[in-house]
Amino acid sequence: MQSKVLFQKDDHQWVVIGRDPEKDDHVIDTNEYVIIHRGQAMLLDPGGIQIFPQVLAELAKYVRMQDIKVIFASHQDPDICSSLAMWLDMNPAIKTYCSWLWTGFVSHFSTGAVITLTPIPDDGMRIKIGEEGPEVEAVPAHYCHSSGNFSLYDPTAGILFSGDIGGALVPDHHASLVVTDFEQHIQYMRGFHLRWMPSTVALRGWTQRVRAIKPRMICPQHGSIFEGDNVGKLLDWLESLEVGQWKGATPKSETRAAA
Repeated sequence: MQSKVLFQKDDHQWVVIGRDPEKDDHVIDTNEYVIIHRGQAMLLDPGGIQIFPQVLAELAKYVRMQDIKVIFASHQDPDICSSLAMWLDMNPAIKTYCSWLWTGFVSHFSTGAVITLTPIPDDGMRIKIGEEGPEVEAVPAHYCHSSGNFSLYDPTAGILFSGDIGGALVPDHHASLVVTDFEQHIQYMRGFHLRWMPSTVALRGWTQRVRAIKPRMICPQHGSIFEGDNVGKLLDWLESLEVGQWKGATPKSETRAAA
């Protein structure tokens, strides 16, 4: 796996871990992020069971296991947090946050460790990084794609973790962790959003909330990171989409009639 420092100012740091060339072909590629403040860490969408060893090894370059204080899960999918029990086995003191809608579901990922979750209300909440760190904000992103879904904004760094929003299915040879050519990158995002995002109304509501925040960087859980002018380009592109439009396969009788 690759890792890269995205932000560093004084004792506040963002690191991304991703692009695993050794993962199985059937496993979707994911990005894991960690916010470190004065040595204490918050892990965002820690990933699935299959990639736990690789994520752990890369994360150990930046922070000790006992200094991971918080885990944030944007929603309930297995690629988001099926490794949760493994993290808690190694550090039971980690405090884990996810939507109240999914606390009973995420608990099914337990493999022996007791998974105690702090529910995030629908309107979001502020979460402290560690014991004395600054607060980050859980931003509502419901139905983008999950019905109980949150992004996470760090005002200290000006970075928004967007979860699946802005995600892309990039080819294996696509090494860059940051978008360099937005128009070229659209081909990797379009199908992902048209199929996974169920609500145009919800998606545009999210873009409005994000425009009010004015992040300087948007970091999705799949694909590449947006910074600079590409932040605005992403929001514009998302607002142009009409999602949730699948109406089923064309009936054979209609196909014959059309022919």
